[in-house]
Amino acid sequence: MMDNSNVLIVGGAGFVGSNLAKMLLNSSKGVTITIIDNLLSSDLGNVPRAPRVNFIEGSITDDLILAKVIDEFDYVFQLATYHGNQSSIENPLADHENNTLTTLKLYERIKNFKKLKKVVYSSAGCSVAKKTHDNVVATTEDGPIEIKQDSPYSISKIIGEFYSAYYYKQHNLPTVRARFQNVYGPGEILGAGRWRGTPATVWRNVTPTFIYKALKGFPLPLEGGGSDSRDFIYVGDICRGLIGCALRGKSGDVYNLASGKDTTISELAARINNLTGNTAGFQDLPRRPWDNSGKRFGSTVKSEKELGFVANVDLTDGLIQTIEWTKKNIDFIDAAIARHKEKMKI
Repeated sequence: MMDNSNVLIVGGAGFVGSNLAKMLLNSSKGVTITIIDNLLSSDLGNVPRAPRVNFIEGSITDDLILAKVIDEFDYVFQLATYHGNQSSIENPLADHENNTLTTLKLYERIKNFKKLKKVVYSSAGCSVAKKTHDNVVATTEDGPIEIKQDSPYSISKIIGEFYSAYYYKQHNLPTVRARFQNVYGPGEILGAGRWRGTPATVWRNVTPTFIYKALKGFPLPLEGGGSDSRDFIYVGDICRGLIGCALRGKSGDVYNLASGKDTTISELAARINNLTGNTAGFQDLPRRPWDNSGKRFGSTVKSEKELGFVANVDLTDGLIQTIEWTKKNIDFIDAAIARHKEKMKI
């Protein structure tokens, strides 16, 4: 793994970043981790309490924070983002500040560092997937990128890929791009962070939203009948994939971190209702007008061949683990949601 390495995780208090930090602490001897996070959409409680973890609260776009990043890191993971599509539509400027500018300022700071072995950038499968509600094929790493994007979030993510490729070519910065699919699992806190203008501050990704509502006995909302599909990948698998990108990824290249399977939202909802014993059923809602990336899943061929990466956790097994985590942390999640009740009018 990353024994005796010094690791920087930008966005390390978030859902994926905190799980990555915990995995590194458990799997790598002598690893030291620095986490930089402004807690905009994350929670301090996610940060591992360990002598080998140094937490810095603030944005990597802040020059005072950026100055603390010196040439001492073996690996850098750029996971900072403005979560997510709907929040970015509400406030494109905030998305630029927290999604695009974070990557550019970080790369400018580290472009001449000598110790770096790899810089892993977290991209998004929605930025490159074909915009379709009909027949779907696996999105490959070398597929065309469409000019028409659904949100500032997806635009920012692909700009980050452009900068990753540019800084590798121009400055030999050893960047590797990891394209996420729809990540779920323990540790995603509904309502974490500060209000970001829309109910998506609370109801962020579909899986934790469905699980929470099912445990509360609410009907699960199906937009457009739930016929759209996503490639659901467990957070532990994503973290293994990120580590694989750092250790075995080719500098300047890009890899899908995917399960390689598409699951419709209605099927996901049915599984969650079944696993939680929720009898409230479903609530039919109109399709989201901005979302043209209706059906998608990622090809796993390249990442399996070059990284040796295969998603191991079956969707049902992953949902069971996530449901159990949610049950144990329901009071904490309730408190996070309650901070936004006045603005959400819930």
